[in-house]
Amino acid sequence: MNKFAAFAAVLALAVAARMAGAEVGEKRFLTIEGAKKAASAAAADAKRRGLPVVIVVVDDGGELLYFERLDGTQTGSIKVGIGKARTAAQFKRPTRFFEEQIKSGRIVTVALPDFTPLQGGVPIFSAGQFVGAIGVSGDSPQVDEEIATAGAAAVGETSR
Repeated sequence: MNKFAAFAAVLALAVAARMAGAEVGEKRFLTIEGAKKAASAAAADAKRRGLPVVIVVVDDGGELLYFERLDGTQTGSIKVGIGKARTAAQFKRPTRFFEEQIKSGRIVTVALPDFTPLQGGVPIFSAGQFVGAIGVSGDSPQVDEEIATAGAAAVGETSR
C-alpha cells in the first residue's frame, strides 16, 4: 500500500468514527453544587427581604435536586414550591406564563396533569441549554418570582 492509500484509509476511518458519534449530543446539566448555589442566592434574597419561603431546585426532568425551607415558612408552601419548580421545568418557561393565560380566560390550562400555574417558578439555562428550574413559594407571586430569578441568575440565565 502506498502512502497516499494509507493516508486515505486513515482519513476514512477518522471520518467514519466522527460520524458514528453524530447521533449522540453533548448535554449540560445542573450539578448539586449548582443547585445549592442557586438556592443559597435565593435564600439570601429572601432573608434580605425578611421573608420566610420555600426554595426548590429541580433538574431538567423536574426531579428534585435541592430543597430549602427557611425558618417560619408556612407548610402549605412546600408542595406549592415543588409544583412551581416542576412546572417551570416541564415547560421550560416561567410559571408566570400560565398564570397570565388563566387570568386572560384560558382556563383549560388548569386541566394539565401535575401542574402548578402560579407565578414563582423559573427555568434555568446555561449557555442557551435548559438545565433545570427553581421554584419559590411563601410570599406574593411577584416576589416569589423575583427571589427565584435571583437564584437562577446565580448559576445561569432565565431565558435562552
